Amino acid sequence: MTPFRAWPDPRPAGLPPPTASAPYADELRKLIVAHKEEARYALARPLGAVLAAAVRTALGERRAVWLCPVPSSRSTVRQRGHDPLRRITRAAVRALRRQGIDARPAAAVRVVRRPDDQAGLSAERRTANLDGAFAARSRWAERLTDQPVVVVDDVITTGSTLAEACRALETGGIPVLGCAVLAATRRHKPSGS
Repeated sequence: MTPFRAWPDPRPAGLPPPTASAPYADELRKLIVAHKEEARYALARPLGAVLAAAVRTALGERRAVWLCPVPSSRSTVRQRGHDPLRRITRAAVRALRRQGIDARPAAAVRVVRRPDDQAGLSAERRTANLDGAFAARSRWAERLTDQPVVVVDDVITTGSTLAEACRALETGGIPVLGCAVLAATRRHKPSGS
């Protein structure tokens, strides 16, 4: 897999450069779904290595990073029985450390309003649906000021979720270097349809 810049079309306002490890298809799609929906915990380690590849590309020459996962609501975590992205993020941190990068997790974003299900929504409706859904945890502001922060998620589709998480951090005084995801969906329909 060769990580690539995964700009959605249209680009949501305020989205820092997103990097994906691969397209959301085939085996990677199956692994993401199995980990997330079937609680196949052992998949966190290989998925963390995939996410680490996207993070390394997003970092460029930097040798340190804070990984901030997009949060899930408490009810979603309860329903699944685990927090898949948090588990993958921790695995990515371990993989990056083995490669000599000073990586650390940062649970710096929280859900303040649960948005409606995003499936089937256009890019514009996803953005409106997520507006104000996240907030920065104030206790992280001082620690992450002037630090390289990368927001991570499993899949980027329209970029609305990542843009909202970045907006929350930046509103809380935490600048974001970029975003990294396991996979990027291919947009088959024109924007807004």
